[in-house]
Amino acid sequence: MYQIHVQGLTKSYRIAERQPGMVGAVKSLFHRTYRDVDALRGIDFDISRGEMVGYIGPNGAGKSTTIKILAGILVPTGGRCVVNGVVPWQSRISYVAQIGVVFGQRTQLWWDLPVVESFELLREIYKVPNNRFKTSLAELVELLDLSPLLDTPVRQLSLGQRVKCDIASALLHEPQILFLDEPTIGLDAVTKASVRGFIKEINRNRDVTVLLTTHDLGDIEALCRRVIVINDGICLSDSSIDELRNQYVHEKHVVIEFGNSPCLESIHQDDVLKSEGTRITFLCTSDISDFVAQMTSRYEIKDITIETPPIERVVTELYESSK
Repeated sequence: MYQIHVQGLTKSYRIAERQPGMVGAVKSLFHRTYRDVDALRGIDFDISRGEMVGYIGPNGAGKSTTIKILAGILVPTGGRCVVNGVVPWQSRISYVAQIGVVFGQRTQLWWDLPVVESFELLREIYKVPNNRFKTSLAELVELLDLSPLLDTPVRQLSLGQRVKCDIASALLHEPQILFLDEPTIGLDAVTKASVRGFIKEINRNRDVTVLLTTHDLGDIEALCRRVIVINDGICLSDSSIDELRNQYVHEKHVVIEFGNSPCLESIHQDDVLKSEGTRITFLCTSDISDFVAQMTSRYEIKDITIETPPIERVVTELYESSK
């Protein structure tokens, strides 16, 4: 049985329209016209316990809408959604004790309170037993290096410090599922690496299921084996990153370290992308094993490295093919 089951999920919003100018503003006071906007148009996916899944797409694709439905914040227009055997928006009070949610641009901490007091308030809200809370807090403080921040008011934290405290606050009650919506947005490289390392740790050690939405595809490559790609409210792909690459990008970069400066045949000169002395990068659009066999039989070679295209390029190819 899947921990998260989503079938035919749809969400529509009704938006008021107004004609431009002063005349349009006056008319809208007496007669409003509306149009329906479909944020989700039949999303399907299943996630098993302990999986860490990337959920990606451009702005307006429907990622945050999906997360809000899964978190019980929004009610869908249609379809089916069951998380831990519960319909999220129907059993909100009991359901929120099973999940943690982090929105990168928002905080659930109290702005003027020290961090540790926010944690204490969350303990009361989630009714976490004191001994269990102390154990969980001590583990989170150590893993995220929060000791210097506990007595600092939230408003005095940097963005990176606040995000780490928000992630800790979402895990204090030891949820089984963690929904992360742009958790590393605006963070510097060092803080990103720290946050990514922590997410891996709690997924591995606590068996926490993670659904991650992000525009930073570096997060996806660092954390997720499986990725769901969504655009315009429709699921375009649900597969591993390697499967995505194989399906949508039919070329690889082959970096060859030659034993000496090679005199390349014309057929191979056309494939050169970059040349740095005896180190040359080739574009391979044919069968990779045939290409390597040709090169090793004709030239003196010290080393060969095969590079896969970055995930950004794969996703771009996928978006283009869906138009």
